[in-house]
Amino acid sequence: MLGGTLIINETEVKMKNSTSKLLPICFSLIFISLAIFVQDALSQSKKCFLWRVQSKTNAVYVLGSIHYLKKEMYPLDEKIEKAFERSDILVVEANISDIKKGDIQKLIGRAFYQGDDILEKHVSAETFELLKKELDSLNLPIEIVNKQRPWFLALTLASLETLKLGFDPNYGIDKYFLSKAKEKKRVLELESFDYQVNLFSQLSERDQELLLLYALKDIHMLKQELDKLIEAWTSGDTKGVESTITRSLLEDGRLAPIYEKLIYERNKKTVSRIEDFLQAKETYFVIVGAGHLVGNQGIIEILKEKGYLLEQL
Repeated sequence: MLGGTLIINETEVKMKNSTSKLLPICFSLIFISLAIFVQDALSQSKKCFLWRVQSKTNAVYVLGSIHYLKKEMYPLDEKIEKAFERSDILVVEANISDIKKGDIQKLIGRAFYQGDDILEKHVSAETFELLKKELDSLNLPIEIVNKQRPWFLALTLASLETLKLGFDPNYGIDKYFLSKAKEKKRVLELESFDYQVNLFSQLSERDQELLLLYALKDIHMLKQELDKLIEAWTSGDTKGVESTITRSLLEDGRLAPIYEKLIYERNKKTVSRIEDFLQAKETYFVIVGAGHLVGNQGIIEILKEKGYLLEQL
């Protein structure tokens, strides 16, 4: 009996030792499983800047774009990639991969003053002095921009600063999906490069100067604004994107006609095109600037008011 007791005790000791060694492993496995479950649940609940618009007969995907991004933003969320793969046709504002020589010539004609005409003759002395001060800080002579019209110079300054901050149009959402669609999907334009150039070039001189003035004022806030915009876009935060996009308008009501022409009027036209897509048989993947989707006059709200079912993915 004594021997038997010793054997049993030894067995119990070994089992207890084995169990004590296994417990941390079991807890680790449980923790890992829970972590994976939580991560998967968060992934499912996290929203993208992507919507599925449903009619009675068809669905259209609408993705908000940022035109300049960094390489580290990729890969994009799997939900965005899957929506693109399910789609038959890619729709962009303008096919920037298909800009023709004639488009460039038109741009030059509308973006630059001809003959002896110069920028200094078309903006106030205050705006011109602010421009010279900014150029001095960049060690650039005024002569290199004095032939540019205010609207084009505003875009040029913003683009140069964006590039300096490490953002690249080659990593923009539009460019990324245009590359993926090449020889695989049909590509349609909502507008065109020429149409977009006309939008800016037909602004009044007063509105063009306002654009330039705000580009000069905002240039040193651009990093902060871009960081906020990308953070909001990544998390599907429509209010965050809206506040970034409309900040200047809230600060200065004189910009209202510019927002009306460049954003709100185009939103209505885009909604009309999306309604056409919803009547078709193919699945469309529509990419527009993120700022066009948000707010009471944004594409998403207009589609809701028209009775379509929308789901933010």
